Amino acid sequence: MDTSSSPSPGKSPGRLGDSFQLRRYWLVVLERRWLVFCTFALVVTLGALYAFKSPAIYEAVGRIQIDPETGGVLSLRDSLMWGVKDQDYLQTQYQSITSPTLIETVIQKLRLEEDPRYALSEDRIRAVTEDIQVDPVRLSRLVYIKARHTDPRRAADMVNTLMEAYQRQSRDRKMTKALSGLDLLKKESATAEKELTAAIEALHKYRVEKGMMSLVDDTRQAENVDLQALRNAQEDLSRQNLRTAEAEKIAEEAENWKAAGRDVADFSVVNQDPLVNAVKARIVLNESRLAELRTRYKDKHPRVEEVLKALEKDRGSLRGEAQRAFDTLLTTVQVEKAKEAQARQRFAAASKRIAELNEARAQYEVLTRKREREEVFYQQVLSKMREYTLNTKDTQQNIMIDYMAEPQPRPIKPNRRMILAASIVLGFGLAIGLAFFVNLLDDSVKSQEDVESFLGLAFLGYIPRIKVKDAAKREVHTHLQPASTPSEGFRTLRATVALARNADRLRSVSVTSTVPEEGKSVFACNYAIVTAQTGARTLLVDADMRRPTVQKAFGLQSPAGLSAYLSENVRNLEEIVHTTEVPNLSVVCCGKLPPNPSELLASPRMKQFLRDAAQHYDRIVLDCPPTTAVADPLIVGALSDGMIYVTKFNKVRRDSVLRSVQRIQDAGIHLIGMVINDLDFEGRHSYYGDHYYHSNKFYGTHYASGTAPGGESRTPAARSRETTPG
Repeated sequence: MDTSSSPSPGKSPGRLGDSFQLRRYWLVVLERRWLVFCTFALVVTLGALYAFKSPAIYEAVGRIQIDPETGGVLSLRDSLMWGVKDQDYLQTQYQSITSPTLIETVIQKLRLEEDPRYALSEDRIRAVTEDIQVDPVRLSRLVYIKARHTDPRRAADMVNTLMEAYQRQSRDRKMTKALSGLDLLKKESATAEKELTAAIEALHKYRVEKGMMSLVDDTRQAENVDLQALRNAQEDLSRQNLRTAEAEKIAEEAENWKAAGRDVADFSVVNQDPLVNAVKARIVLNESRLAELRTRYKDKHPRVEEVLKALEKDRGSLRGEAQRAFDTLLTTVQVEKAKEAQARQRFAAASKRIAELNEARAQYEVLTRKREREEVFYQQVLSKMREYTLNTKDTQQNIMIDYMAEPQPRPIKPNRRMILAASIVLGFGLAIGLAFFVNLLDDSVKSQEDVESFLGLAFLGYIPRIKVKDAAKREVHTHLQPASTPSEGFRTLRATVALARNADRLRSVSVTSTVPEEGKSVFACNYAIVTAQTGARTLLVDADMRRPTVQKAFGLQSPAGLSAYLSENVRNLEEIVHTTEVPNLSVVCCGKLPPNPSELLASPRMKQFLRDAAQHYDRIVLDCPPTTAVADPLIVGALSDGMIYVTKFNKVRRDSVLRSVQRIQDAGIHLIGMVINDLDFEGRHSYYGDHYYHSNKFYGTHYASGTAPGGESRTPAARSRETTPG
């Protein structure tokens, strides 16, 4: 059959898992129900005391309207209106209502220093301010003024006095502001008048210095002439620059012509000279005459010689005129440069004249603008002063009382119903939260989950609390009260050990715990009793040689015990074994306390003791000391076939138990499992046992009569089968 979909043991799917979690939460609350109840009761009680013991507080409400202030005052230098934005103004007024000055006025007028509510306050102004609330109405200029007091009439008086004081303060402030503004304007008007007079005088003085009574008109006329002169000078300078450049170019070409060895008379510019052209014309004419005469006469002819002389003279003149014209080209450059310098001087003078005229006009305009500004400011101050004079005579009030406060018949607090409901909810939540918080801090061993999940040990079962005051009777409880719930718990644990793996090899079982007072000896005695009740020959050995308790439980007086056997003061086992009134149960007491118990337990005599006991008994139960105190349980546990670890419910922290268990396991001792002892199933721990144990009344008759539920006789052989697997 396919079992893949079947839930595994210990797990609950779906709603079952949720119900398991809810059950765990419910168990946490039940375990600490007294803490939950006390916390809840305390919170509800405190809430009720506060609700019914707190004095009744009455609240009175009045309303005022804050309108914008009419009129303003000039900022005396910037000509800006005094004031702030509307929202900022309202926020300022809200804060002003509860100013210390107004609160002090209310205290003095109503004599609140004698009021019991404020008489003991070190800071009365602060105490009164805390009872007053300013509540503006959104998107309006209405403001609610609220006051709280134990006396409804006194609360109304506080509101009305505060509103009247605030209105009076606003009116006085406006009047003071108007008078001070008027005085300031009068002073400023005198200052503005002086500055205006100084500006007019400075303008007149400047006109006189420049020699122009109407400086603007005069400068405009002069500017037209000088601008024309500046343009002419600029044109002359441009033309002269061209002429100078052309002369420099011709002079440079002439120098290059002469440097090349050419005849200066052939230079193009020299050929343009009139005298040079005239000489060249005569030379050409004489050469023509010479050529004509040579056709008819010889060179010695007087007429030919005359022409030759004239020709020679003209050629000499040509050289002289050509040189003169050439030299004139070079001197022309210097002349043109001199003319250019003169033209530049004339242009600079014209420019300077224009700049002087512009500067004079600019300074004049500056002085004129200053005079105009001072005149405008002076007129504004005079106008505002006249306006303030009128406002002072007719000051308008912008704070109006909409309605006065009236005493209220009902208090606003304490709201007893709300306080009680809140205390119930808070008390319940705090109680539950405190229970879970304490549970979170609680790391003691108290459940099967702690044993199996945290410690990693097999869980053998719970042992119910034995509610017997006599310690000796608790250790033999299963013999005295076989029908009780604790006795049934021991028998259930006996069956669990009998069904454990390799249970047939567990001839000797040692019992230990973490610390003293965990019920280790009680468990060992009762476990030995229920084992003997099955018909198995059982030997209970008190191996706790430091604080032995077995001999007291069975009422034995035996100076010779295990310590004597291990010290070899006693040779045979029979000498230290005591029979008891419990059938099949024998006891070996500790005897005299030895000075060296650990050495005795580790001696070969202890091994011999266990071998001898195994020959005569079916089961051996050894009661050992706690593991955190001494090393004795490790020694005895290593010699026994297995060890049962006992811990008291909700007593020892899990970390302490874990360290002890690790010591035992590191020593190679076989830990059969762990037992949680002293669980109050019928008291505050009852919810832990509901799942495992129920009332034992049905089995009481069975154990009292010694017969099985079906009428069978409980023979020793049958009882032996309870602890024998298979």
